[in-house]
Amino acid sequence: MLLAVIGAHAWSTQPLRDGVALAAVLGTMTAFAAAGCYRPRATLPTRDERRTLLVVPALVVMFAAAFELATTHPGAGDAGVRLWLLVATLVGTARLGVAGAEAIVRRTGTPTTRATLIVGAGQVGQTLAQRLTAEPQFGLQPIGFLDKEPLDEGESDLELPVLGASWDLEDVIASHDVQHVVVAFSTAPPSVVLDIVRRCWALGVDVMVVPRLFEVEGRRTRVEHLGALPIVALNPSDPRSWQFTVKYAIDRVIASIALLALSPLFAALALGVKLSSPGPVFFKQRRVGLDGHVFDMLKFRTMKGSPDTRGENDAAWAMAALGLDGAEKTEGEDRRTRFGTFLRRCSLDELPQLLNVARGDMSLIGPRPERSHYVEQFEDAIYRYPDRHRVKSGLTGWAQVNGLRGETSLQDRIEWDNFYIENWSPLLDLKIVAKTIPALLFARGDR
Repeated sequence: MLLAVIGAHAWSTQPLRDGVALAAVLGTMTAFAAAGCYRPRATLPTRDERRTLLVVPALVVMFAAAFELATTHPGAGDAGVRLWLLVATLVGTARLGVAGAEAIVRRTGTPTTRATLIVGAGQVGQTLAQRLTAEPQFGLQPIGFLDKEPLDEGESDLELPVLGASWDLEDVIASHDVQHVVVAFSTAPPSVVLDIVRRCWALGVDVMVVPRLFEVEGRRTRVEHLGALPIVALNPSDPRSWQFTVKYAIDRVIASIALLALSPLFAALALGVKLSSPGPVFFKQRRVGLDGHVFDMLKFRTMKGSPDTRGENDAAWAMAALGLDGAEKTEGEDRRTRFGTFLRRCSLDELPQLLNVARGDMSLIGPRPERSHYVEQFEDAIYRYPDRHRVKSGLTGWAQVNGLRGETSLQDRIEWDNFYIENWSPLLDLKIVAKTIPALLFARGDR
């Protein structure tokens, strides 16, 4: 791409001199290397890398243009701007394309994945291994743990072995061709963990560290330094801020406009529900939203008879989330009307929730609301469960568009919901909107 930049720039009007343009391109490559753009990375591409692709060429070209102006070359400023636009556009686009192709290749499980050793076989280490296994596009394939005191057998769903303790590091890396080490929480004291990191560096093995306060270290954190002492500044979003007040006001306006625009469809679906079987058009269910506010969430009725005649279909899921056994799953599919099946398949039964948004019970985007009797069970038993009630519940959310719909892991859902709250921004909402349509097309069922 940089060679293409030189060729395109040479044909432009009043270009920089060939030698200066070539020096600018070589300087850009050198600066990219110094900034770490050519190092292996887990995420493709990172936000810092995208910023580097814009800033570094601008600085290099600025110096080249200044040199041209100092040697009385007319039009060097305009030529420099054109050169920078070429570099930022062509190189940026090409790197995004390569990153996408690399992610696809990684997802296939080809040898581009790197053998990864996880230090610490506790809950955090187990969760890390599960995520890396489920998302091979990161390019890190866990092969086992290093821990003197691992979890008891039966506490993990993974079959990854514990390969040794801290003193076995060199042997494990050599025998398993380990290329990457991730330090998760471990029972080892900090001095031992620090020694592990330095020994990995000495062996030429890349190291990542899960921070101790990972629950609150979101996208808005920044690292500052007092001398050589790093300090992490935490800047989470504030659910009580004016930005959220504006968000909720916009939600109500959009929901009202959507209800007006979709009123013919709304009426047709209501008629279809009424004709499908005797009973009300709407199914009402008590749900919990902002600050524990209980409201009636609306859906188009999809089943025959009373919803309470056979109990909760997901009682077994709820008991599993609480770590209990004994509930048998009951199926409600035989009670669903043919029209109800259509509504559920297309997620059209959720459409009346626009009424909940318009009257202020819900937001368009936020954590999905849970039933009140489940909330009473979960809030004291599940870590950080009450934190998700800091904002209004939503029609769709960050957890849902990442595959956590229906009877999926409650712990994972809470983690994604709290991540959304603490890292909220209008751009994140737009990203969720963009991912909601494919999530609805390729996933079925929502509680």
